[in-house]
Amino acid sequence: MATLSELQGLFADAGLLPKVQAACVIAAQAIYVEATNTANHAARLNWAKATFANPAAEASRMLPAVLAANSTLTLAQLQGVSDASIQAAVNSAVNVFAFSAGG
Repeated sequence: MATLSELQGLFADAGLLPKVQAACVIAAQAIYVEATNTANHAARLNWAKATFANPAAEASRMLPAVLAANSTLTLAQLQGVSDASIQAAVNSAVNVFAFSAGG
């Protein structure tokens, strides 16, 4: 398991950040095509718009959530975490970010 200091050191990791950015864009696209009766849909749409407008900023905000979701991994495992694990963590955290965006 990575230490808290190691986790914090990954908050701006040059290898993880682009993957999280891509996962955010994929999650945003999925929100655009989901049914309008989905819970929290308006807030999720606002998050998706913000993500498309500035995917790097949303990835920076989302990376700590991805790391938290995978916090039982070692530092080496975190640095090599799979795309599927990153996407799952982003998808799971979208509502938290949508609510915080004031949707």
